[in-house]
Amino acid sequence: MVKKFISEFVGTMLLVIFGCGTAVATYKVIGTLYGGSNISATEIGLFRIAWSAILIALAFGLILMALVYTIGKVSGCHVNPAISLACLIDGRMKVLEFIYYIIAQVLGAIVGALLLSWIFGGATNLGANGYEAASALGKTITMPIAFVIEIILTFIFALVVLSVTKKDSKANGVIIGLTLAVVHIFGLPFTGTSVNPARSLGPALLTKGTALEQLWVFILAPLVGAALAAIFYKFVIDEKEEEAFEEAAPKKTTKKTK
Repeated sequence: MVKKFISEFVGTMLLVIFGCGTAVATYKVIGTLYGGSNISATEIGLFRIAWSAILIALAFGLILMALVYTIGKVSGCHVNPAISLACLIDGRMKVLEFIYYIIAQVLGAIVGALLLSWIFGGATNLGANGYEAASALGKTITMPIAFVIEIILTFIFALVVLSVTKKDSKANGVIIGLTLAVVHIFGLPFTGTSVNPARSLGPALLTKGTALEQLWVFILAPLVGAALAAIFYKFVIDEKEEEAFEEAAPKKTTKKTK
């Protein structure tokens, strides 16, 4: 259990450092590159959204891919309370183990955010999630929209994780990493893409202000999405239910004739 705790702690910390760190660095670099040019402020904003979305998505996806192939053999590489919840509902974890994972993930995310704050010399922008004025798409992204977006994003991500990890395959890391990247490409303009309560908690605790006020959405919505994914997987996709039904059904016997 200690090795699993350490793996989830370090894994979540690295996810925050590489994912959120890329978000902060990319935004600053693009602003510096185009800030002194003849490009308008609106065009610079579009550059930031487009390039940031691609680079941040790749950062989150590739670091998770790397983690799956390293700590995956120790803890399963959840590095996400929503994924741990999905595994708990699917019967792959016990409650006590689930609690250990959550503690490790939350602590790892906070330490990762603290390191980012030190690296960038402040906690004003650490890649925290948000909606309305905090969204790249502006006030049109209201709380209900952000909530539903996060449910949908987490649903598909958790569903893929549950499906591909049922069997041990060398392709699991690639599939999971690419799925997280795709989820980020779509979700970044709306909410900054959470799909991970721990990843949202760390930066929000240090950023405070609006990020902290809106944090509950990025904790609750991913958990709801993961729970729905686990239920959908269990009763629609998982073959165990169908196999159990077939085994329980009476089998017809044929009489031999001489």
